[in-house]
Amino acid sequence: MGRGQNSSGEPVFWYRPPAVGLNALVSGIYGYRENGTAMQGLTEAASLTVPLIVNFGSPFRIGLGQPPTCTDTYGSFAAGLFAGPIVMDSDGAAECIQINFTPLGGRLFFGLPMSELADSMVALDDLADAGINRFARRLADLNCWEARLDLAQHFVATRLGRASQANPAIGWAFCQLMRKGGDVRIGALAEKLDWSRRRLVASFREEIGLPPKSVSRIIRFNAAQDLATKGTATGWADIAAACGYADQAHLTREFTALAGCSPTAWRTGG
Repeated sequence: MGRGQNSSGEPVFWYRPPAVGLNALVSGIYGYRENGTAMQGLTEAASLTVPLIVNFGSPFRIGLGQPPTCTDTYGSFAAGLFAGPIVMDSDGAAECIQINFTPLGGRLFFGLPMSELADSMVALDDLADAGINRFARRLADLNCWEARLDLAQHFVATRLGRASQANPAIGWAFCQLMRKGGDVRIGALAEKLDWSRRRLVASFREEIGLPPKSVSRIIRFNAAQDLATKGTATGWADIAAACGYADQAHLTREFTALAGCSPTAWRTGG
């Protein structure tokens, strides 16, 4: 487990890895506490993360693809996939536990079609899940972040261990997209399953939250982000070629759509 910054005014972060054997379903469990410094316009690019946030402090303001308004206020919530940037504000008094699931893990954990969470934030009360609500209350009763992370790790592992199996065909199709960096024809996946393309797209959207073409876009985009972060490519044109984009202009359009800014602005945090 790691701990983040603790200087005056800076937020504090904690991290707990998922239980052994759950890496394909859970990407991490985090604690987050703000220390008085408001967050304004923090933008998160599109990803394949399905988060559960249990908030003990002030709510966040979150806008999908645009700056949030005063009506876009969320305390504890779950969210599905969104093929665009997410913009967040806070007043500096938020503190929460965040559990990040993969789409397959989210399907098992929530026991819901991921299409019901896609393109939205859903308040825990609206989920109407007694087990998750009890878990959130137990977290709130604890004053120790180590204990909160322990509880979250145990609850996630237990619940996933008891979950009913999701659609194995869609699980296979999703893993194929991930394994090949999104560079798979949807028709070819349908042929392998002996399904129609229409059936595959509808079932994929229900199980994962977005259609396979949108998921492939995010996979390629995340790969481009990873290459840019590692600095192993010599420039954006090389990154575009390595990730299967037609050219650098195509890559730039995807960054604008999925991160809300150009590749250069994204790299500099602008």
